[in-house]
Amino acid sequence: MIRAALLALGLGAAGTTAAAVDCESVDFDGATYTVCEVDAARDDLRLFLRNEDGAVYGQFFAIDRALAQNGERLVFAMNAGMYHDDRAPVGHYVEDGVEQMRVIPNAGPGNFGLLPNGVFCLREDRADVIETLAYVARAPGCRDATQSGPMLVTDGELHPRFLADSTSLYIRNGVGTSADGQRVVFAISDDPVNFHSFGRLFRDALQLPNALFLDGNISRLYAPSIRRNDLGFRLGPIVGVVSPVAE
Repeated sequence: MIRAALLALGLGAAGTTAAAVDCESVDFDGATYTVCEVDAARDDLRLFLRNEDGAVYGQFFAIDRALAQNGERLVFAMNAGMYHDDRAPVGHYVEDGVEQMRVIPNAGPGNFGLLPNGVFCLREDRADVIETLAYVARAPGCRDATQSGPMLVTDGELHPRFLADSTSLYIRNGVGTSADGQRVVFAISDDPVNFHSFGRLFRDALQLPNALFLDGNISRLYAPSIRRNDLGFRLGPIVGVVSPVAE
């Protein structure tokens, strides 16, 4: 778990344990992060883009309000990949088994096209960050999937283009997964950081073999257990954990 991994590295962390998602404040390599861990076998992790009428949710509260109609609530959420001006996903997107955007396997402009990039794939009782070409080769049959980039960590290795002394500093968010697909760890930086530092958080502090950059600048977190509800302009894809209202 998060706390065990951090203590093993001698890192300090203090936080609050939520009913369904454990979120903590983590100091690593001179920066502070909010880190939230999800159990893929226990927690109901989903992707969200449009409501039943086809309108983009755009905001965490809109998802929570829609879930309430079914006796459910949103207990954690984060932006989940890059999108165009109309909020449509830049890359591959699958929700509830329906593909809404194809896989983009080739290099391109911006962070998304800085290969290798990857896909965050949700299946029954597991979740995985998979490098895009490996994802295409495996065809894992994800219930939900979102493509983003670049990969922060691939099989334990940092992205080859990351520079330790890079001056490109932004608020960033991403997700990492364990080899068995059970640990899903989301992180958002509270301080501007470069890609190298952000990748090392997942590899060295959180001890995860694969991690994917979700976005920067627009990065936002919804974690009511720690009184976090980031506001801002409308988002595209959102990943969240759902719980029955009775819990």
